[in-house]
Amino acid sequence: MSSKQQQQQQQQQRERLEAETMEFQKLQKEYSGLVGSRQQLESQLQENEVVEQELKRLKSSDPGARVYKMVGPVLVLQDSAEAGANVDKRIEFIRGEMARVDRRIEQLASDQEKKSVAIFKLQMDMQGVSQA
Repeated sequence: MSSKQQQQQQQQQRERLEAETMEFQKLQKEYSGLVGSRQQLESQLQENEVVEQELKRLKSSDPGARVYKMVGPVLVLQDSAEAGANVDKRIEFIRGEMARVDRRIEQLASDQEKKSVAIFKLQMDMQGVSQA
């Protein structure tokens, strides 16, 4: 192989390596964003589960107790059954979102592993070419 062909091959490998590395960085960025979203969803789930427990405790200890909902700066009286149903719906929604985010995180972890292997192979190929 001529020197010019070798240089072209090395340039093509550098470009492929750069492209693969950029893809890997994009995957990492999306992964870290999803991990942050997952943590936020976990926090929201915990908050809503505490509210759910409080509503159940309130219902069992004082069936006639009043429940208020904050709407902007105002507390508005709300039916306790309606409040419980709203909290249950929120919990269900949050769990669904968490499952969706978990699936995407798993997919991204797999994609990152594949990209990492591809980058490693390209680096090894480049070392082989430059040593030859």
